[in-house]
Amino acid sequence: MAPNGIITFLSDFGLQDGYVAIVKGVILRINPASVIVDITHQIPSGSILHAASVLQETQPFFPQGTVHLAVVDPGVGTTRRPIAVQADSHFFVGPDNGLFSPFITRSPSSSIVLLKEKRYFLPDISNTFHGRDMFAPVAAHLSSGIPLDALGPPVNDPVVLTLPDPQVGDDVLSGTVVRIDHFGNLITNISEKTLQKFLCNGDPVIRIGELTIHGISSAYGETARGGIVALIGSAGFLEIAVNLGRACELDEIKAQNAYGITAVAVFRDTDS
Repeated sequence: MAPNGIITFLSDFGLQDGYVAIVKGVILRINPASVIVDITHQIPSGSILHAASVLQETQPFFPQGTVHLAVVDPGVGTTRRPIAVQADSHFFVGPDNGLFSPFITRSPSSSIVLLKEKRYFLPDISNTFHGRDMFAPVAAHLSSGIPLDALGPPVNDPVVLTLPDPQVGDDVLSGTVVRIDHFGNLITNISEKTLQKFLCNGDPVIRIGELTIHGISSAYGETARGGIVALIGSAGFLEIAVNLGRACELDEIKAQNAYGITAVAVFRDTDS
């Protein structure tokens, strides 16, 4: 599979400093013809699960041969390994901390290498900015056609995140909030397919924190301003939202530490 020259870039760097621009500058000095597409740089600091979720949602919309540079790296400068991955006809470059778990686990034929060939790095390696000194130049070289196996030896034991899966028990479908988007919507790990299978054409009652929602809406605007809805979002997962508001700030939910760990329970509405 040949690279197509596109490099996506995801990080927790934010936009206040020059880190994002520095990484892009490194890439463009090596491969001026590359096309760099920002996914986001507003991942909460060090939130690997959030980053993996966003990358998993984004990757399918890019063509085969895209290089995905992802730098959410709380272990930078430690013994955590730098890796590159080829999976699902795409390339991934970043830290071996579970960030690429969704692609490695669903692609049995994925190839993973340890980034060890220093000729593909910058000359000086900082212990605090591998995104600039290692990952950016590797992504640039990959996008220009350097083969994956030229970057280093194979890795057979990548770090894999234990991603939360919905569970069914005692007529309850239990899930969790895995991230909060820019609009304050709570994105769960309950897919539309899982929800439909559980409901068997019935109506759901959804409970999160002290909040109860009856039924699934088809749009945010199906309720008045400030109204609370549950719906299937664009990524195909159940989410909780407030029309022109922020669900993550609801008193019934935020006291439960909604970000990342709040339980979401779906019951079948026996009265429907």
